[in-house]
Amino acid sequence: MLMSNQTIRAVLLDYGGVIAEEGFRNGLFDLAREQGIDPKTMHEVAKVAVYETGFILGWGSEATFWSVMRERTGLEGSDATLTRRILDGFILRPWVIEHVRRWRAQGVIAGILSDQSHWLDELDARDHFFAEFDHVFNSYHLGKGKRDPTLFDDIAKRLELAPAVILFIDDLQGNIERAQAAGWQTICSEDKTSFEAGIDSYHVGAPARRD
Repeated sequence: MLMSNQTIRAVLLDYGGVIAEEGFRNGLFDLAREQGIDPKTMHEVAKVAVYETGFILGWGSEATFWSVMRERTGLEGSDATLTRRILDGFILRPWVIEHVRRWRAQGVIAGILSDQSHWLDELDARDHFFAEFDHVFNSYHLGKGKRDPTLFDDIAKRLELAPAVILFIDDLQGNIERAQAAGWQTICSEDKTSFEAGIDSYHVGAPARRD
């Protein structure tokens, strides 16, 4: 966690694992257990496949992703059934949305920064959460994900903000480290306790304290 005495002017949050429960990982784990596949192996294969097939970057298809998953893990089920199982696991966290509403009321920019496929659009059609945010940055539409360190420079330029006044909240340490290298403030969070403890360490939407 990088610390700054500057007031945070924008908060960008990951979707799965921060704004919502991590449906991708949890859904794959459940499918693996049901079909006698090692859950960790299933998840590791999927993390590679979503990038390798281009599914998460907007140039590959859902069908190709699931085809690769079947080939490499022995996973069974139609594309529609497998996708539904994943999407069902993404459950919004109301307490995160409450924070977002509070920040925006205080004039803080709030956005989603997610490595997701077009599934994020389908999830919004179901849950209507895009309207809670000023920006939605999705790798599927950007053609670039958080594994690319230059993404963080791109986003700071689009927001027209100095990196030091942007706070990024994600559940993956690698993404956190790349954001830190770009000069962003960060919180690595998977649950409510770590989320709120991290938020308490920053001056979001309020003047910075003077020592």
